[in-house]
Amino acid sequence: MNNRDRIVNTLNFKMPDDRLPMIEWAGWWDKTLARFRNEGVPADIPPDEVREYLGLDMVRQFWISPKSTQFRNTPDAEKKVSDMESYLRIRDMLYPLDAIDVRREKLEQLKPLHEKGDVAVWMTLEGFFWFPRTLFGIEDHLYAFYDEPETMHRINSDLTDYNIFLIEEFCKVFEPDFMTFAEDMSYNLGPMLSEELFDEFLLPYYKKVVPVLKKHNIIPMIDTDGQLEAMIPWLQRAGIEGALPLERQAGVDVSRMRSMFPDFKIIGAYDKMVMTKGEEAMRNEWERLLPTMRTGGFIPSCDHQTPPGVSLDEYRIYLRLMEEYCKKAVQK
Repeated sequence: MNNRDRIVNTLNFKMPDDRLPMIEWAGWWDKTLARFRNEGVPADIPPDEVREYLGLDMVRQFWISPKSTQFRNTPDAEKKVSDMESYLRIRDMLYPLDAIDVRREKLEQLKPLHEKGDVAVWMTLEGFFWFPRTLFGIEDHLYAFYDEPETMHRINSDLTDYNIFLIEEFCKVFEPDFMTFAEDMSYNLGPMLSEELFDEFLLPYYKKVVPVLKKHNIIPMIDTDGQLEAMIPWLQRAGIEGALPLERQAGVDVSRMRSMFPDFKIIGAYDKMVMTKGEEAMRNEWERLLPTMRTGGFIPSCDHQTPPGVSLDEYRIYLRLMEEYCKKAVQK
């Protein structure tokens, strides 16, 4: 089975006939990659291709931001949003219409590999919690739900139109296999907002974008760190079908999640903190995940980026065990 079919089938609860996908969903921290290179990964291998060098399946992500180069080069004090007036003042620096064009050459290079099944491709769009926060700042964003509701709705309405534009333009080249909304709206004790705020400020906009994704056969997922279990019913009402990275340190329990939400797709969940504790600890973590892996709809991967404290030798042990358990998961 090819890489793309293996990933799509697994996410859709159709177990592959050979093994589950072997992916590192997120790129490595710069210090992690630097350590791997110091310990044996050749310096001339591009960062994107290190995954395949180490034996992982080929996956490529395209994160497409609503912020233009001009916005990024503008001093912070001149682009901070505090109200409708300040948002409208910077709006011309947002939502660049060439966002797909500047990626088109890379997409065209990947297209034959995607059609052949050698690579799975996913896109990331900034979501309706994440993006306003980057404009207001973390604390002011939380106040803005109450102090600047009209501004919040205007931002998310504009973002909705832009994200739909990006999806349609991307799909003129080819349809990505799945996507994530970047949100990070949960922390170690649960969601950062109430269900009422979610329903008022996020849900209407998800409901406009998600049908466009599904029209193009793109699996809609969400990227939110921390403990997300309480918000899964909210996400499902929005049409979101899955989530990553499912951080163990935040108490996320994939077995409990699968029991409570049997059709919710999941990526991640492998506790990165055991990767420096030796092979037995790493194997025990795979044993913890194996029962859920066998139920389908689950691509196991590091529950966030591999820390720089992990050596290349330790990472190779992790990969060897990953292959072993990804095969075990499909054995009858």
